[in-house]
Amino acid sequence: MTALTNVTVLGTGVLGSQIAFQTAYHGHPVVAWDIDDAAIEAAKARFAKLAAVYKVEVPGAADGKADEALTRIRLSSDLADAVKDADLVIEAVPEQPQIKIDTYTKLAAVAPERTVFATNSSTLLPSMLAPATGRPDRFLALHYANRVWAMNTAEIMGTSETSPEVYEQVVEFARSTGMEPIEIKKEKAGYVLNSLLVPLLGAAGDLLVDGIADPATVDKTWRIGTGAPLGPFQIFDVVGLTTAYNVSAMGGPKQQAFAKLVKEQYLDQGKLGVATGEGFYSYR
Repeated sequence: MTALTNVTVLGTGVLGSQIAFQTAYHGHPVVAWDIDDAAIEAAKARFAKLAAVYKVEVPGAADGKADEALTRIRLSSDLADAVKDADLVIEAVPEQPQIKIDTYTKLAAVAPERTVFATNSSTLLPSMLAPATGRPDRFLALHYANRVWAMNTAEIMGTSETSPEVYEQVVEFARSTGMEPIEIKKEKAGYVLNSLLVPLLGAAGDLLVDGIADPATVDKTWRIGTGAPLGPFQIFDVVGLTTAYNVSAMGGPKQQAFAKLVKEQYLDQGKLGVATGEGFYSYR
């Protein structure tokens, strides 16, 4: 039995909602927090869609288990209320350093002293955020892959200040939610998964920006050549083009050119990926 029972997830976007639902599906009470009532209403619809997906793709979920998970999720736009009973807070707010730092500064002021904090950041080192948490010994990274019900790995990465006991508690928590814990021995930007994935996505973006090939051609080539189920632009759509934009905008000139293309041709048109029914591909 994990020592981390009551869980709060900060952020109900594509991955935050998946983390919350997967955690609730495996029996944990979950509070899902977001910044305002509009975000909370969007989260309700997202959780309902996840329940429907689980019923189709997860064995046994259609026998009432997915619906039970919904009953374990409470939504809140009040941060102090959301974390008042939390053993573990998993942060999944936008991938922008200042937003995360501001979130942790506010969180540190209202969370119980015992609460463990974990960032789901895919690109930022936990040591970059640790000072803002007010509890660096009880803080680490817990990174999930998209489609958590199928791509069920949870990468766990501490800092030099993370308590070994806390680290082990988070490993056990991940296991308790049906995930395969990936224990990372020291800090590495991109962890294991994104250290492999990001170069692929970056290369795909370069091919598009340079006019070498369109997304469908790039994806077809990757799928045929490697046997992978998805090509890089399909992966972008699953991850969400807002995240693709935020990460690329912090890169070099070529990455920034890709971010500009994504913003102008997709984000500004409301095409955010699978979540909105259209991105590089249409899912309507």
